[in-house]
Amino acid sequence: MSIYKILQERGFIKQVVFEDDLKKLLENKKISFYVGFDPTADSLHIGHYIPIMAMMHMQRAGHTPIILLGGGTGLIGDPSGKTDLRNFLDDNTTQNYVDNFKIQMKRFFEFQGKNAAIVLDNAEWLKNLNYINFLREIGMHFSVNKMLAADCYKQRIEKGLTFLEFNYMLMQGYDFLELYRRHKCLLQIGGNDQWSNILAGADLIRRKEQVDAYALTLPLLLKSDGTKMGKSSKGALWLDKNKTSPYEFFQYFRNVEDEKVEECLRLLTFIGLDEIAKLTEHKDQRMNAAKEILAYEVTKLIHGEDEAILALSQAKGAFSDGENMPTIKLDIKQDAFIIDVMVLSKIAASKSEARRLIDGGGVKIDEMKVTDSGHTIQNYTNQSQFILHKGKKVHLKIVL
Repeated sequence: MSIYKILQERGFIKQVVFEDDLKKLLENKKISFYVGFDPTADSLHIGHYIPIMAMMHMQRAGHTPIILLGGGTGLIGDPSGKTDLRNFLDDNTTQNYVDNFKIQMKRFFEFQGKNAAIVLDNAEWLKNLNYINFLREIGMHFSVNKMLAADCYKQRIEKGLTFLEFNYMLMQGYDFLELYRRHKCLLQIGGNDQWSNILAGADLIRRKEQVDAYALTLPLLLKSDGTKMGKSSKGALWLDKNKTSPYEFFQYFRNVEDEKVEECLRLLTFIGLDEIAKLTEHKDQRMNAAKEILAYEVTKLIHGEDEAILALSQAKGAFSDGENMPTIKLDIKQDAFIIDVMVLSKIAASKSEARRLIDGGGVKIDEMKVTDSGHTIQNYTNQSQFILHKGKKVHLKIVL
């Protein structure tokens, strides 16, 4: 099966330019392609994982992935999908984030062999650009009228698009041109919110090099209500286990909406489509088995098999005898306030959140509901260890 058909059947393809030509190209030739990742935080998150999966499928089919880290574009900030100006990052912070991304990317790609993955930082060519030369060579090919009509700028125009952000499309387009010149890169892949930027780069190559270049966008991971998937109670679902533990990561996908399980299995795992169809054919409690497989497979791909096995064991332990339940030791005594225990154990991000959870009746110690945010541990147990429950899905063994 051609790689294009694989991506299409698994639901990766949202928009594509010159589709028939791209299909033929991918069937008859092994190409270099790229995806860009701007370092807006110190870790990749689940939103980055769909393009990473698409890249892994492409590399398995013999094509060469170029992982472009935005050490240059990250200093400007992509306005796509934003209503406010992004926070500015200094050079040192941006470089630290780039270095973290490089380490995380090593989990997903092959860096040896005929189509070994390539990691580049666009700061290498963007930081030393001569602005006048850049405007003469690149800026002359961009229509301001077209740019103002692009989706990536629409929300920012309402609040006040800065000239700084307005340059972002030119820089991303220049990245594509630079990668064509250096590595004969013919395809850029990105999230669907990047469609206008990617088209601009493909068009720039056609104008400057008289060569066909291609744009392909991927769907965003959304909940059934249309909001972005991948937000836990503590914020983003990070790929760094120190920011989102493998157990929390596992639990997120174990509890995904029933109607999103099939899509997640297709996009986030390598399980065959026939098997996915069997796993999700029953729209009842049997869907829980599919969710467990989804959670295990995604955790394994991101954190490794050992962490996935442990997370599965902990999840099962949380609903049985508690033997394998996630456990934390706290240097506190029986007279500690429960809201402090919740913050220290990271079940709540703050004391105010802990109070809201208790007031809402969502916190238990062992089988006793916590009824007052001013209570201490000894109001509910004299034991040196107990189970702290948050709602129906979060269970943590506390050892004093």
